[in-house]
Amino acid sequence: MAKRDFLAVTDLSRDDVVRLFDLAHRMKTGAYRETPLAGKTLAMIFAKSSTRTRVSFEVGMYQLGGQALFLSSRDIQIGRGEPIPDTARVLSRYVNGIMIRTFDHGEVEQLARHATVPVINGLTDLSHPCQVLADLLTVQEALGGWEGKRVAWVGDGNNMANSWIEAAQVLGFELWLACPEGYEPNRGIFDRAKQAGACIEVTEVPEEAVEGAHVVNTDVWASMGQEGEAESRRNAFRGYTVDVDLMRLAHPTAIFLHCLPAHRGEEVATEVIEGPQSRVWDEAENRLHVQKALLATLLG
Repeated sequence: MAKRDFLAVTDLSRDDVVRLFDLAHRMKTGAYRETPLAGKTLAMIFAKSSTRTRVSFEVGMYQLGGQALFLSSRDIQIGRGEPIPDTARVLSRYVNGIMIRTFDHGEVEQLARHATVPVINGLTDLSHPCQVLADLLTVQEALGGWEGKRVAWVGDGNNMANSWIEAAQVLGFELWLACPEGYEPNRGIFDRAKQAGACIEVTEVPEEAVEGAHVVNTDVWASMGQEGEAESRRNAFRGYTVDVDLMRLAHPTAIFLHCLPAHRGEEVATEVIEGPQSRVWDEAENRLHVQKALLATLLG
């Protein structure tokens, strides 16, 4: 059987997502107690540090009977210039799957091209598909599903925004992105989704995006590696804080999501992230369940 990689949300069909979430739900509720990854190992390559990605994948492998190896780029030869194709071919002889969290999306594609075991994108500067799957599982739990729902993204057109666009393409919900000029999402991803018939709009007005939305979503203004731009970004994103007034424009049953870590008082007000509409802790927990379902599907 041909190996399957998970590099982008568009690697899954709508039916794939439904099956994955059914399995994740069974795992979360304790209805699924199997250990399909007994004796199997996941190599986890980290060029970017992480809390949620590392812990959720490591714990997930353990709970499914397998084990995970943490490999920072300092620990392996990639950090000293070994070509990615060589690392891919060598690791494929040792492990049953590779998860990578890095800067350049091209590195993940190259790794997948040369590895003979499944490769999972744990985050790149272009996309963050595992997080958006966890977000969508949270939407399903809180709102019963995404059909007929309107999702708002407020802030940077970053890797999260790009993966939300791909999710809208696959699942068909309405997506509005409010981004300042010069901080729009990836043009190629946006155009592909539009050509596929996705219902996506980009605006510079947060109020326009959030009006009537069932899900309000944001992220930090300066992501990892952009620390030097923090001040200029703070100026560019003035007026893009998700606060109580902005949330009032959303649907009465709307939920608030944030992939974390959060900067209270910048992209989100404390009253919102700590308020009754916030589902960020469920969202963080769901990284574990959705990734366990992904691991069992791809490696099991």
